[in-house]
Amino acid sequence: MSNVLEQARKISIPARQEQEKIGALAEKLLGLVKKEATKHPDVVSVELGGSFAKGTWLKGKLDLDIFVKMKKETDEKQFENIGREIGFASMKKFHPYVRYSEHPYVEAVVEGTKVNVVPCYDVEKGQWKSAADRSSFHTRFILEKLDEQKKNEVRLLKKFLRGIDIYGAEIAKEGFGGYVSEVLIYHYGSFMKVLEAAANFAQGQVIGSPTKKFETALVLIDPIDSNRNLGTAISAQNFGKFILAARAYLKKPSLVFFNGKKPIPDTKNLQNVLVVKFDYKSRSPDIIWGQVKRGTTALSGQLELGGFHVLRKGATTDEKSEAAMLFLVHSTAIEKSMVKNGPDVFRKSESERFILRNSKNKLTWVDDDGRILSLQQREFYEAKKFLQSILKKNLSKAGIPSGIIPDMKRSLRVLGGNQVTSKSIKKALAELTSTNELIFGSSK
Repeated sequence: MSNVLEQARKISIPARQEQEKIGALAEKLLGLVKKEATKHPDVVSVELGGSFAKGTWLKGKLDLDIFVKMKKETDEKQFENIGREIGFASMKKFHPYVRYSEHPYVEAVVEGTKVNVVPCYDVEKGQWKSAADRSSFHTRFILEKLDEQKKNEVRLLKKFLRGIDIYGAEIAKEGFGGYVSEVLIYHYGSFMKVLEAAANFAQGQVIGSPTKKFETALVLIDPIDSNRNLGTAISAQNFGKFILAARAYLKKPSLVFFNGKKPIPDTKNLQNVLVVKFDYKSRSPDIIWGQVKRGTTALSGQLELGGFHVLRKGATTDEKSEAAMLFLVHSTAIEKSMVKNGPDVFRKSESERFILRNSKNKLTWVDDDGRILSLQQREFYEAKKFLQSILKKNLSKAGIPSGIIPDMKRSLRVLGGNQVTSKSIKKALAELTSTNELIFGSSK
């Protein structure tokens, strides 16, 4: 196991040359932002944050966060406008664009490094006005609590989470973010101790001291804000994957857990996949991911109501112009008829209405419990035709978010899993139709 960890450290911890290169880039970009910030009296200071400032960034993987702190009296509209102006002006040579969290911020890619210029308020601890206000407190906390050895333990944990594909707190992933990784090392002390704890996590596992009850798969309290549950961003599915991956690694350590293993689609399962594909007009990746995921959940519910059992569902977008909702169903064709349950015979008016409504059905009878049942022909017994019918009707009634309805009306197609040619959708199909062998072991 120690040999595996040594190899993992080599691919997780940036070499001195890389650290120096990134350090120089960070100072250069920080200077550009500071220069623009001086033009705005509302700005109190500009500082580096995130994994770079904390010294926990992964080798070859860094998002550089620059926080623009403003006076707490700055109103929200002005706050957003100043943040955008400084971001665009400072990053103008690097094709900046807007991203959205609670508030919009500016992002650019500079020398292969993603740079975020994020506005926040200059507030006292606990007096938060925006979600980003905690960031400088997070940085100070981690710098105080983690020495260099523990920072490298954070890197091991991050690499492991990337390897099993559950790293990232954004809505696209709903996994374990960088700060979550740091807090876990703070609580348990090392990468191995985190895995040993995770292997025995209980349902609704609580880490930290909450001041109220939280209903999430994992409750992980922010050390600088006892009212904030970091586990809110983590899906129950990804929490489960983490527990199983921890058990699998402890049983049989391997560098593959850190490097990852590309999923290979199961062609047999592809036959039972339906894909609702559409093109969308440009918008923030955070927004389109949320819309597509909500649409996927809504259509999954519609399929279940139609009698098609959804085994797994997924959403994907290339974050440019293409999106898709994916459904692995138990069977793409079901029985042509179905039994409709009616009231018991003692409910006179309800019984009469049920009999009248179902008078033309194939068969109506009273069962052994005194309930009236009726056998009727299904309108749709093929999943693809059922979905096409749902999507031709009122999309809002089907639960599709209003923001993507115009896009779907203009360009949607319902495809079988074997008909997909798009690279981004194929990747999502591979994840949907394959067994994660890192977690469940090789069974093929």
